[in-house]
Amino acid sequence: MWLFIAFLAVPVIEIALFIQVGGAIGLWPTLAIVILTAVMGTWLVRTQGAWAMGNLRKSFSELDDPTEPLAHGAMILVAGALLLTPGFFTDAVGFALLMPPVRLAVFRYLKARIKVQSFSMGGMHQTQHSHPSHGRDRGQDEVIDGTYSEVETPKKPIDSPSGWTKH
Repeated sequence: MWLFIAFLAVPVIEIALFIQVGGAIGLWPTLAIVILTAVMGTWLVRTQGAWAMGNLRKSFSELDDPTEPLAHGAMILVAGALLLTPGFFTDAVGFALLMPPVRLAVFRYLKARIKVQSFSMGGMHQTQHSHPSHGRDRGQDEVIDGTYSEVETPKKPIDSPSGWTKH
């Protein structure tokens, strides 16, 4: 239901704003503002996106939780789509999502309302139960003893000519 209301309300708000702004400053300045915000928004999305990708790479290389950099990247992507959509309301929301404090507030709001059931990182799978009586995961503190032996692959002689040089 909320999605239907959004798809109905956003175009109505945009049309009303176009009429108001166009009536106040004229057609050409209104169009110039729309084009300028699209160009400026594209540049900002590129710079913010590069920053978000750097943070995501850093979290992967340090094996940190990538949730926040991924969320920032997704919000920057949504901001880019909103800024490329002609309109004053969508531009305002898009520019707001490009501000790191706004993205952080949205991330914290969503994080407080989303419950992660399970996640996997580095081949290890962990499950979080919604009921506290389930306790810890089985096998979390178990130690498995084992033996290993290194298997060496037979090496080919390096001195022999390759098949490419035979005539």
